[in-house]
Amino acid sequence: MQSGKKKQVWAAALASSAALAMLAMPASASSHREAPFLTNAPKVDGTDFYMFRSYAPGREGFVTMIANFIPFQDPQGGPNFYQFDQNALYEIHVDNNGDAKEDISFQFRFKNTSKRTALMVGGKPVLIPLINSNTISGVNPASLNVRETYTIDMVKGDRRAGTRTRLAAATGGATEFDKPVDNIGDKTFGSATGYETYANQHIYEVNIPGCGTGRVFVGQRKEPFYIAVGKIFDLVNLNPLGAEVNGNKNDLESKNVSAVALEVPVSCLVAAGEPVIGAYATASMRQGRLLNPAPASGINNAVKEGGAWTQVSRLGMPLVNEVIIGMDDKDRFNTSKPKDDAQFITYVTNPSLPAIIETLFPSAKAPTNFPRNDLVTAFLKGIPGVNQPKNVVASEMLRLNTSIAPTALAAQNPMGVAAGDNAGFPNGRRPADDVVDIALRVSMGALCALTGANDALGVGCKPADAPAGGLALTDGVRKTAATFKPAFPYLNTPLPGNQ
Repeated sequence: MQSGKKKQVWAAALASSAALAMLAMPASASSHREAPFLTNAPKVDGTDFYMFRSYAPGREGFVTMIANFIPFQDPQGGPNFYQFDQNALYEIHVDNNGDAKEDISFQFRFKNTSKRTALMVGGKPVLIPLINSNTISGVNPASLNVRETYTIDMVKGDRRAGTRTRLAAATGGATEFDKPVDNIGDKTFGSATGYETYANQHIYEVNIPGCGTGRVFVGQRKEPFYIAVGKIFDLVNLNPLGAEVNGNKNDLESKNVSAVALEVPVSCLVAAGEPVIGAYATASMRQGRLLNPAPASGINNAVKEGGAWTQVSRLGMPLVNEVIIGMDDKDRFNTSKPKDDAQFITYVTNPSLPAIIETLFPSAKAPTNFPRNDLVTAFLKGIPGVNQPKNVVASEMLRLNTSIAPTALAAQNPMGVAAGDNAGFPNGRRPADDVVDIALRVSMGALCALTGANDALGVGCKPADAPAGGLALTDGVRKTAATFKPAFPYLNTPLPGNQ
């Protein structure tokens, strides 16, 4: 294991790559609406991916993985609210030997069923226009007009050709699970706290063949990502050296998101002799889509889809496609796999963000060491001695060393490894980890500033290469672990539609 100073340096290096083009274009949040195609397909737009050793008491032997989709949800988004696409495939992939190929995939498919709830109006039955006909409590109540369910397949090996197993509930053996409807409002759920009571009934224990029991929750949550996005993309219209806490407002505070959360025993995910896992989330659609000019009565009959699955969204480390990959390559990155990441190497070795910052703030000189091999090592391989697999193939994904114990909620530091909290980003990512501040600081050369004049860490740069490398850049927004739920699924109750 490295010294404390060395850990801080490498943590900053890996985090920097997540922001290397953050200010280059008008994008928003971690990975929201980041590619041209996804602006037309928000249901399959992956927004954030989290992976960490579970820190709820008694759950330390588990890894929690959370993939969020469907960005910028206004709480009052009725009458349909926000359903997953039943024609899409949502996946979480795990690489447990460092070869940049998935070894385990968890696949989620959704189905929406109308109950055709009708009211007698003037002696005739008329279908109601709402998603619910009365108050809601319990799983799949009669008052819920549209039932949304999902299945989970675990695939070992190649995601399409590997060995497939349908996961089942630990109690009763059901293989189809109910997703709670979104937080329509306090009247619908009886009180301000009624929704969370209802949603918690949709946390299921599932058998994972060969290694034990895990948990799953799929449903709406309050948007966990935090950033002063409006000011940042207005040519950094803020003081980047201002207050780190409460310096600016979180522009995502009033939004919700849809989460796919899995809690899996560590033993289910790791390979023998290798505690480090890499993971990322994807969404895929069918290659063919035919619009129906005269859809039959019912829901989801407006299109017919078929053909092979085509990946359209990909998310591991935060901010990558949104702020690193050039505009013309964003859709291509979303369809790519980690094993092919060499095609995007120039975006890491020759990052545009530092030059843009220097243009906006001439006194903040950009680093001059090219190519940025320090970022290649840290970003594409993991931190040596912290979360780098033994036989790693350079590729972009979120990596977690499962042998590092989780940090209790009260002791977590949002700056993660850089602040001595080795259970945090970039060793995985927890909801409260401040990936924006870490990324902003290192993008201007914090790695070079810390490595010393003799490049003691061998990262390919020195302080003279990064005149602004010691600046404590911030967007002025920060949260702590206490801001979030203390247990699975960790993300907070979504904002109600009647707010």
